[in-house]
Amino acid sequence: MLANDGVDFSLARGEVHSLLGENGAGKTTLMNILYGLYRSDKGEIYVRGEKARIESPRDSIKLGISMVHQQFELVDTLSVAENVALGLRARREPVLDLNAVADKLTELSKKYSLKVAPDSLIQELSVGEKQRVEILKALYRGATILILDEPTSVLTPQESEDLFKMVRSMASEGSSVVIITHKLPEVLSVSDRVTVLRKGKKVGTVETRSTNADELAYLMVGRQLSIGAPAPTSGGKVILRLDKVYAANRKGGMGLKGLNLALHEGEILGIAGVAGNGQNELVEILSGLTKVQKGSVFIGDEEVTNASPSKLIDEGVGVIPDDRKGSGLIAEFSVAENLVLEGRWNGEFAKKGIVDQGKVRVHAQEIVKEYSISTPDVASPAYTLSGGNLQRLLLAKVLSRAPRILVASQPTAGLDVGATQFIWDKLRSEKKKGVGVILISSDLAEVIALSDRIACIYDGTISGEMEVADADPKKLGLLMGGVRAS
Repeated sequence: MLANDGVDFSLARGEVHSLLGENGAGKTTLMNILYGLYRSDKGEIYVRGEKARIESPRDSIKLGISMVHQQFELVDTLSVAENVALGLRARREPVLDLNAVADKLTELSKKYSLKVAPDSLIQELSVGEKQRVEILKALYRGATILILDEPTSVLTPQESEDLFKMVRSMASEGSSVVIITHKLPEVLSVSDRVTVLRKGKKVGTVETRSTNADELAYLMVGRQLSIGAPAPTSGGKVILRLDKVYAANRKGGMGLKGLNLALHEGEILGIAGVAGNGQNELVEILSGLTKVQKGSVFIGDEEVTNASPSKLIDEGVGVIPDDRKGSGLIAEFSVAENLVLEGRWNGEFAKKGIVDQGKVRVHAQEIVKEYSISTPDVASPAYTLSGGNLQRLLLAKVLSRAPRILVASQPTAGLDVGATQFIWDKLRSEKKKGVGVILISSDLAEVIALSDRIACIYDGTISGEMEVADADPKKLGLLMGGVRAS
């Protein structure tokens, strides 16, 4: 299949244009061609009515085209001004005047409300501030066509709102912005038009004001999806409790600082927060991989503080980590082997220490069919699977053990709308069975759509909780930023 198959795309002056599609639909590839990172095999590009030859990013930058990727291209040990100046040539002096660069950045910061100090080191900035630097870098180079690849994936609601204000400000002054995204709410809130790609081909372009989320989801996947949230439930008795838990992070500091949390049977508890505020430590404690330095963990009435991974599995804890190929699965192992990683030596699959490979294969074939995992054979290595199928495999591995507590960390990160819908349905199904689910996600829309109750985590502690019926994105955003409710 071609990554881009005869795609037509047009961008008007002063327009915000969303490029929408599932993973692998060709969105980023198309924009990488426009930015000069890739070369097309066929077709033509016209910029401001004239045919353009774009063979490198240098060519696109000369044409006023710039792209901000998901992975920022910044040097942590340099200042904002130094990062912006990288690669630029002084016009007259032998050395570029960093003071002049800083002055221009200050001017641009005020004009577009992109608050960031030119002398700040990149390593001292938040994720949202780093993104502002990337945008300022593009504006400094004279960009009038700006491409943003999944720009809100790691931002708080307030940061996303600020970003969209900047985007609209650019458009009002005649610049054009392309937003590559899979988030339907932000498409509808910020864009003027939407172009949808599916399997490398353009499905259509629609005016945003004349469409809706259901129609866009249908265009993306070619079938009807149910993207609404079910009515929340109150949940049953407390099945998991963390009391004033402290735990170290991998940098030697404290990742959790007196965290209190309670999970009920038959509820989805959403943990909302910006990455790096203790989510990883919480997952590792519930996996048995990190020790609690102070505080207690209970499953029901039984204390399981610092229990081993096998003990927690026996107690019915299932963990879906965000690192699919690392701690979640063994990439070199086959699909079948991954599905029985924790249970291959039990009586179901082994006898007298010898694994029955036939039973393992039959088990895998049944699971692959149930979870619609696309693989040539259950003997194929896990690394041959796509991201969406890897996540299905990981989900199947955990849920096939019938856990009563499920911890899902970033379960749909990087997945398209179809795969996301599948994961959502499975989490809701587990909730109906009475399983208590902890959903850790940086996607606030996902947290609100799935959760019965939401707890915001900031700097290793819970900054606030609320029922989903009372959830307000602005209020949640403040809690995610450490501003506690008064």
